[in-house]
Amino acid sequence: MIRHETLNPPQHLYPINEWKIIETAYYEPFLAQTETLFAIGNGYVGMRGNYEEGRPCFQNGTFINGFHETWPIVYGEKAYGFAKTGQTMLNVTDAKQIKLYVDDEPFFLPTASLQLYERVLDMRAGTLDREILWETASGKRVLIESRRLVSLQHRHVAAISYQVTVLNAEAPVVISSKISGNQTNQVGEEDPRQARGFSHQVMIPQVHRNRDWRLLLAHRVANSGMTIACGVDHQLITDCQYEAKAERFDEGSKVVFCVDARPGQPIQLFKFITYHSSRSAPCEELCERAERTLDRSMRDGFDSLLKGQRSFLDDFWSRSDVEVEGDPALHHRPPGELQQALRWNLFQILQASARAEGTGIPAKGLTGQTYEGHYFWDTEIYVLPFLTYTAPRVARNLLKFRHSMLDRARQRAREVNQKGALFPWRTINGEEASAYYAAGTAQYHINADIVYALKKYVEASGDISLLYNEGAEILVETARLWYDLGFFNPRLNGQFCIHGVTGPDEYTTVVNNNTYTNLMARLNLLYAAETVTHMRQEAPDYYATLVHRTGLRDEEIADWAEAAAKMYIPYDEETGIHPQDDNFLDREIWDLASTPKDKFPLLLYHHPLVIYRHQVIKQADIVLAMFLLGSEFSPEEKRRNFTYYDPLTTGDSSLSACIQSIVAAEIGDMEKALHYARYAILMDLADVGGNVRDGCHIASMGGTWMVMVYGFAGMRDEQGEITFRPHLPPAIRRLRFHLQVRGQQLTVEMDHEEVIYLLRDGRSLDIRHCSQAVTLIPGQPVRLPIGMEDCLDKERATGGR
Repeated sequence: MIRHETLNPPQHLYPINEWKIIETAYYEPFLAQTETLFAIGNGYVGMRGNYEEGRPCFQNGTFINGFHETWPIVYGEKAYGFAKTGQTMLNVTDAKQIKLYVDDEPFFLPTASLQLYERVLDMRAGTLDREILWETASGKRVLIESRRLVSLQHRHVAAISYQVTVLNAEAPVVISSKISGNQTNQVGEEDPRQARGFSHQVMIPQVHRNRDWRLLLAHRVANSGMTIACGVDHQLITDCQYEAKAERFDEGSKVVFCVDARPGQPIQLFKFITYHSSRSAPCEELCERAERTLDRSMRDGFDSLLKGQRSFLDDFWSRSDVEVEGDPALHHRPPGELQQALRWNLFQILQASARAEGTGIPAKGLTGQTYEGHYFWDTEIYVLPFLTYTAPRVARNLLKFRHSMLDRARQRAREVNQKGALFPWRTINGEEASAYYAAGTAQYHINADIVYALKKYVEASGDISLLYNEGAEILVETARLWYDLGFFNPRLNGQFCIHGVTGPDEYTTVVNNNTYTNLMARLNLLYAAETVTHMRQEAPDYYATLVHRTGLRDEEIADWAEAAAKMYIPYDEETGIHPQDDNFLDREIWDLASTPKDKFPLLLYHHPLVIYRHQVIKQADIVLAMFLLGSEFSPEEKRRNFTYYDPLTTGDSSLSACIQSIVAAEIGDMEKALHYARYAILMDLADVGGNVRDGCHIASMGGTWMVMVYGFAGMRDEQGEITFRPHLPPAIRRLRFHLQVRGQQLTVEMDHEEVIYLLRDGRSLDIRHCSQAVTLIPGQPVRLPIGMEDCLDKERATGGR
């Protein structure tokens, strides 16, 4: 059930293009949203789509992944084990700003007379481009052309090309290029999802240096002690006479270029930008790194960055593109809209993850500060599937990052009186930063979510090295946590129960035997037992290292296997459904039909206790379990569960629609599958939640890839075996995508008549089409007919709880 409307800005101002986001006029009502829509980044640094002039803006944001301030969490009433320290990703030094003056009059978009305006996010070139023709009050026509990029090839580099041409007259032109520290941080006083502000000075200046046209600023963060250096340098190319000088001001520096512009003679400014950050390195060292980066950028030039960007993206799209062709007569949306939105979603995932080396992926990527820039389980469940099958190196980096948190996860387990390790619900530096334990810390399923992602990655990639070196240690410590947390309940014939936890649905907290949690914990325990047993038998050296690191005892393995075998999974015989938890079905059902649309999301308008007393769901819980662990449910159970839980789901979380679409497709409800798919795919581009101004929903974007691949193509990956059961809805004519499986490149293309499987690169690959075994040979396409009902019938026949 979706309770929100899509926002449709004037279509003639935002024409649909399958490879671009285009804005053809300055449209102030959509200013805040476009700062997110036109954001650019590379996973290390991200820049909101602000105008170079600096004004107008909603939030002038530049963010470095993992660069944060810490602050003490203040409780009205403390309790043992509560999280102590909050973390907030910071809005760092702004190097985007370039101000323009003609005849000493500033160029200011809201009041400028514009004869031409176009702004384009080019998803193949990886640039944000703008072309403006400004007519001054005195009749001078000024052409402004800018191009901005954050390099995907060079992690620490961004650059701006800014060209000004006075077309019809001579004029004094001033271009002022700035670098400014101590930016404001987003404050959300009424919305708990937004970041906090700070009463103290967060960024303490350490270095403030100019040399010719090169400007350097370095800061140390007050509490976290992190350090950052930002440097810029410039090249000016013009046949016009000019003077230039660098100037300092309290919070930064600028280079001011004063040019005697001649008619038709372009003034071309290149601004090269670099950021370097550290948890501990001195600012002077970071400045030295920045100097070297700027030297290289100045030497190689802007065109070299453009070529590298295009090359990187050509490779990305060859591995990651999802092509979808809708039927306008049935789709009831503008032609190309789904394709544009899908590509923009995938492009934003790239911008959030490509160079996220040694860090995670914030919930909003690097497009805003909502959720304080924290990492959640969103990455493992919603983003890693896409990365596992298109960019396994990036997926591997993210799993290694989770492993780097293991010592703090062990410490956190001690703080909540448990053995093993408990990964933080929300974090930047590995410490738990969730102040509200009921909907945060109690979500122990984060442990199993990480293990689930690890298992799927290893099966898809064949990366045993990661499993034995880092993964096994995670498996041991998470299995210990589950065994310690649960107990063999004599009231349930000794079945293994897990009490006092919160599942994915944050509207139902601190419950006993959350079905999702128990199922995922069982997978965690089994995978741990199987992996370490195999290591002991087949890889004794790795096993000996594991024992040394963890103190693993043989009897623990048997304990985990027993707990998994006796795991209690709630099931209600009367209704034939799986209760979300032991008491969920005893609660009063929330009257969603009578709840005004302007009172969603519920968390902003109702006390948590009111919500917790009802059957009402923020995000998919049982439905998510049915997708992730489909073999645990029979086809009829999936249908009954979906029918029961779907009307209770509010759509208050962006994480629901994609999962609802996938399961609806699996049970054959293609109308609902397409309905939810549209909402998921357009979540940000159509501002479904009304909060895209605060940043992208990166997990939901990952979910849109899953909608296409797991939903409509019907892919499932069990124990490394890839199966397809296509469920293409009538409104979609054609679907094409790519997968990387154990180093081999597979392309899948389908319409309503047939599926074409093509192994583009590799040796051979065994897959299943419905129940039919297929062996693919490189370069030899295999065409198989689609019989959706036949696939569904075979699925029903082979399913089981």
